[in-house]
Amino acid sequence: MRTVHSVFSQQRRNAVARITLTGVSLASLTVAAFAQDATSPRRGVSSPPAEATVQLQELNVEGTGRGNGLGGLGGGAVRAVESPTGPVDGYVATRSATATKTNTPLIETPQSISVVGRQQIDAQKAQTLTQATQYVPGLYSGTFGADSRLDYFTLRGFVASDYGLYRDGLQLLNYGFAYFRTDTFGLERIEVLRGPAAVLFGAGTPGGLINQVTKRPPLDPLRYIEVGGGAFGQGGFGYAAFDVGGPSDADGHWFYRLTGIGRVGGNQVEGAPEDRGYIAPAITYKPDGATKLTILTSFQYDNAAVTANFLPYSGTVRPNLSGFRIPRSLNVGDANLNTFRREQALAGYEFEHAFNETWTFRQNLRYSFVDSFQNSYIGNGYTAGTAETSLSRYQFRDSARAALFQVDNQAEARFFDGFFRHDLLLGLDYKNYNLHDNQASTFPGPDLNLLFPVSGLRVATPSPYLINANSFEQLGLYAQDQIKLTDQLSLVLGLRQDFADNRIRNLLTPSASNGRSDNALTYRTALIYNFDFGLAPYVSYSTSFQPQIGTDVTGQGFRPETGDQIEGGVKFEPPGQGYFLTLAGFDIQRQGVLVPNPASPFFSIQSGIVRSTGFEAQLTVNLAEGLNAVAAFTTYDLVTTRDADPARVGRTPTNIPETFASAFFDYTIPVGEWRGFGFGGGVRYIGSSFADVANTLKVSDYVLFDAQVHYNWENWRIAVNATNIGDRRFVSSCQSTTACFYGDARRVVASLSYKW
Repeated sequence: MRTVHSVFSQQRRNAVARITLTGVSLASLTVAAFAQDATSPRRGVSSPPAEATVQLQELNVEGTGRGNGLGGLGGGAVRAVESPTGPVDGYVATRSATATKTNTPLIETPQSISVVGRQQIDAQKAQTLTQATQYVPGLYSGTFGADSRLDYFTLRGFVASDYGLYRDGLQLLNYGFAYFRTDTFGLERIEVLRGPAAVLFGAGTPGGLINQVTKRPPLDPLRYIEVGGGAFGQGGFGYAAFDVGGPSDADGHWFYRLTGIGRVGGNQVEGAPEDRGYIAPAITYKPDGATKLTILTSFQYDNAAVTANFLPYSGTVRPNLSGFRIPRSLNVGDANLNTFRREQALAGYEFEHAFNETWTFRQNLRYSFVDSFQNSYIGNGYTAGTAETSLSRYQFRDSARAALFQVDNQAEARFFDGFFRHDLLLGLDYKNYNLHDNQASTFPGPDLNLLFPVSGLRVATPSPYLINANSFEQLGLYAQDQIKLTDQLSLVLGLRQDFADNRIRNLLTPSASNGRSDNALTYRTALIYNFDFGLAPYVSYSTSFQPQIGTDVTGQGFRPETGDQIEGGVKFEPPGQGYFLTLAGFDIQRQGVLVPNPASPFFSIQSGIVRSTGFEAQLTVNLAEGLNAVAAFTTYDLVTTRDADPARVGRTPTNIPETFASAFFDYTIPVGEWRGFGFGGGVRYIGSSFADVANTLKVSDYVLFDAQVHYNWENWRIAVNATNIGDRRFVSSCQSTTACFYGDARRVVASLSYKW
């Protein structure tokens, strides 16, 4: 892979600045219609003209999941067209912009994607992204158990919480210990795209990405408040939330929304706080039917602790030599030395303008900032000669500050060339990421007697071993064409050229500072055939490219990792039946994977090739009025096929279960004396995983049950939710024999809400 000369970096910055300034004055609200011709309309809900699109009535955000029955196409009583960034009617989403960056029906999207809407999030009372995605196929959430700092995921066997986390189509980079995290109360929907997405989003892993879609200003007045509280293991907690918005002028040009939540309390680890405050103001300006500007901002503060206790395999998965298991509530970090604090702020806009029925321009821009501090003891196996009753620890301290600027310019043209209909997307995006990271440790730290824990023990002040200033830039040019070869057969072609620049300033050892520049061409091709009765088989091939931030223990930068996937599947959405079935098979190869350095656990080494081959299935259902359900199944074979370490070849990486399944339903009685009363529940099965490189130690599989009851009366709603209702003690995964993680204890949440 050839490198880009450093002089290009400055030229690239100048070009991006000119493009950004030019694009600021543009952008569009609507998905422009195809040029009118004698051919039949696009399958599914056809895109209305630009002037009509902005008049569509949005679905209720906090409603029962049913539309309000008022469309904007002439004032008749028709069902509103679902917005790809708006509410989902029940559990069955019909449209998304994540897979193609265009307003495309899911039944016409030749890639596996799941959408978790606001109603499902509320029904499950999911308070973290981890909880909200536990019923999604292909995705294992909560890899490191009950972690109050961040959400951690694998998609199709590959980590997706570092480079694969997005918000409103723009990346949230989680590198090192500068974690971005969003409270789910501020989200309208969560979209999980499986498989490589580099052709549209640039840097990313081949497993896929998770796009969090922020609540936007509604067209109709919205007033909503909620209070709640409950118990989570050893800790009780309480929260209060509000969500207000609607039009702010008589002419219907200005709309607003203000969303906020505050939480105080603890969790399943004794003495560990988990407090949060989140506020998100948003404004939309629509001067006419072709132009729209939405400003999205948010601020979040977290005061928490390190609850992902790095514990030994012996004593968690199975009893230790002394015959007991380490308590799930143990605060390994010491009640007087266990801190995690974070402040994060996001500010940006989405700007769109439709020039005519063919051309639309969009620009999405955001600046994201996070400042975090962590100071805690970390488990490091047992102290020798203690019959596994004393835990060895080291102190870890980190101060991280990251700033991320991104802009994505898109020009979309929908037209007929005389033979085929096209939805052509041309784009240019740019990101600039800067991280200041200061990591220190005391090794070893004071041992912890598991039989008689004592707090307040100290050994020495942590010594810095890494003080870096990292910068990462990426410029991408991309093109995608969704071509209607016939009324049923669609071809999707995508191509992208990326230019990446990675620089590391080592402030401890300036002579070790270095960097590298890389470029790559990624592409995607896919076919999908839509039968009139709702069946849609598809096949796709796509590639990925991921420049690596940071260095190895010697200070050298890593080469970019690459990946490719072939996926085939079938989607089934019979018109008017209220359910959506997706089946998908895939084969992924990922090259240049980073794995922990066995000689220096704070650093990584670059591994060889990991292959994931598997099958997924998902069914989402609105069976009848008031009844919604979702079910999922995943199984794959994950194996290292090439590596410099022969011990890894032919083995499955640690931490990752290869089979899991789930089902969830919620029912509200629509008529009669019990009208408004509802109940539901779910079951989650997670298969076994491995705890060591040699695959000789297994982490047991487990089954968890969730349940809820609720009652709606006029504008009031009261609900009680319980996850892991049997309070099953389980280990989410083990990274090694000295690093295992307990999963969530029983969590009970009682809530009361009022909407007017």
